Amino acid sequence: MAGDVNRVQENYPRAMAMRKNLEMIAADAAAPIAEESLLEYHLYSLDRPTTIAENQTKQVALLSASNVPARKELVLRGADYYYQGQFGDLGTKMKVGVFIEFDNKEASKLGMPLPKGIMRVYKKDNQGNAQFVGEDNIDHTPKNEVVRLKLGEAFDVTADKKQTDFKTLPRPSKGNSAYESAYQITLKNAKKEKVLVTDQEPITGDWKITSESQPHQKVNSQLVVWKVEIPAEGSTTLNYRAVVKY
Repeated sequence: MAGDVNRVQENYPRAMAMRKNLEMIAADAAAPIAEESLLEYHLYSLDRPTTIAENQTKQVALLSASNVPARKELVLRGADYYYQGQFGDLGTKMKVGVFIEFDNKEASKLGMPLPKGIMRVYKKDNQGNAQFVGEDNIDHTPKNEVVRLKLGEAFDVTADKKQTDFKTLPRPSKGNSAYESAYQITLKNAKKEKVLVTDQEPITGDWKITSESQPHQKVNSQLVVWKVEIPAEGSTTLNYRAVVKY
């Protein structure tokens, strides 16, 4: 498979060594799991005993749900350091992250406390075969919360970013340092259908977007976001200028 698929790096050398000695994996899908609240925790119990043979690991189904609505998002993440100095080119063919998220709600056919662990994602190919497309760690997640997974980096969507202007503004006698800078981000799409990319730019200090080619959204005091649509086999350029005081 071509592309950067996200894989979780396990921090348990002994467990990884044991895994190498396992010869087979058996799934015990016929063993339902009961969930109950226990103090401030959740307990998951099999309703009957299960056995594990020698040199075998067994996967027990925790829950089963179908047709759960999921949302995919392509994200380009910036950095806050380049609002304080002159940098010129900031990167070419930059990777765009691939994320999916879903609601752990009964309305989405879930609504169950999820334990911490690795969640793997598969997608069917044109022949109907399930292909691994990424994995990510999730924390203990109560019901009615959002589960968000990073699957990897997009293959057909890239970005070129550069700083087109930078200047230090006059500093008042009793004021803070202030900078004005401008940026150009060219997003490219090699796919045969249009895509939407979320450009996230973290900016610290007292900041203001003074001009832009597309409207932005201020998510919080340190994050500005643009939603940029890129046509099929085309590109879209985002230009903006910011004034930042520290």
